[in-house]
Amino acid sequence: MKIQVPKGACDTHMHFYDTKIPGAPGTFLPGDFTVPQYRALQKKLGFERVIVVQPNAYADDNTVTVNAIKALGKGAKGVAVVKPDVQEAELKRLTDAGICAVRIMTLHGGMLGFDVMDAVMKRVHPHGWHANIQLDGRELPKYEAQIKRLPGKFVIDHTGKFLEPVAPDHPAFRSLLNLVDTGRCWVKLSAPYETSKTGAPKYEDVGRLAKELVKHAPERMMWASNWPHPSARKPAPPDDVALLDLLADWAPDPKVQKKILADNPAELYGF
Repeated sequence: MKIQVPKGACDTHMHFYDTKIPGAPGTFLPGDFTVPQYRALQKKLGFERVIVVQPNAYADDNTVTVNAIKALGKGAKGVAVVKPDVQEAELKRLTDAGICAVRIMTLHGGMLGFDVMDAVMKRVHPHGWHANIQLDGRELPKYEAQIKRLPGKFVIDHTGKFLEPVAPDHPAFRSLLNLVDTGRCWVKLSAPYETSKTGAPKYEDVGRLAKELVKHAPERMMWASNWPHPSARKPAPPDDVALLDLLADWAPDPKVQKKILADNPAELYGF
């Protein structure tokens, strides 16, 4: 590994799947991906903390996510999916179980979009949750004002997830920087393989945006594995060590790497 992983490093986005729990109709269940399997990856990478993100497969049945957080113990927290009419008792139960954010996912398979984001946030924000947003970054100019109106903090997934990577001077990337400039926005530098057109091993087109973000606001960037890479299992999933090593290219300064891997997530997620 090219990266010296600091103490308290946090993987800020990954998923668990259990085929014993049926997926929501029309969603994709990639197989069984368990806590022991993930623990092996954590050990290999030298990570101590993790944010478990509710996969699209289970809609708003957060059972698999909550069970995994419990099994992982104090180094784990999570991102759930709840509807605007969720019961207060359920919000309290989820908060007590380590959930600290709600997943807003506007791409295929996501359950909560911008049409319900404000209503959902009104319910979960009093419990200390923030919004975790995944969209096609090219749509950011359209939603920038709505996202800026969110109460409290918010996170943008996968380096903005520009489904067609844009140039750093593109208005949509400018929108992402505007959100970062609110001081309430964090960005996960992750899953370049989901959007890159230049491809492995360097994913230069996504890497160019990651480098700009790191330069712009190193104190707002985080890293994530996106294990088990549900959209990219075939012919073989990406190499997790190689994905982590991209950070050596995107953020060459070890002090900045420590911020991205440990300090920033500790601040946002309250470790």
